[in-house]
Amino acid sequence: MHILVVEDDFISRRLLCRYLEPFGECDIAVNGEEAVEAVKQAIAQGIYYDLICLDIMMPGMDGHETLKQIRKHEEKNGVSLGMGSKIIMTTSIEDHKSIREAFKASADSYVVKPVEKSKFLATLSEIGLKFEIPL
Repeated sequence: MHILVVEDDFISRRLLCRYLEPFGECDIAVNGEEAVEAVKQAIAQGIYYDLICLDIMMPGMDGHETLKQIRKHEEKNGVSLGMGSKIIMTTSIEDHKSIREAFKASADSYVVKPVEKSKFLATLSEIGLKFEIPL
């Protein structure tokens, strides 16, 4: 699995990477601009992220705008809706407005911090990511 973790907080970023590294390569971005650039570069190389974990509250471009830009770039490159990266919003924001906005922009799931490993892995399965838990 090819994974991008977008998180400005070091501890949260490291925690998500620790959860996900057994399942594939984890790239990181510390803000929305880096995330959009990483997606553009990956697509240009013919590589697509299977999973993007995206924080909402980041300096500069926030997670909602980042999500919109990623989906726009996927569409521009012939990736139809529902066929692109699985994107999970990982955030401390739990209000209904933010959740609706994320799903309206085609997020696949929404996980509220602190992210618990067992619930997070269950979410990956729920959104259709196939992975095997290493022994």
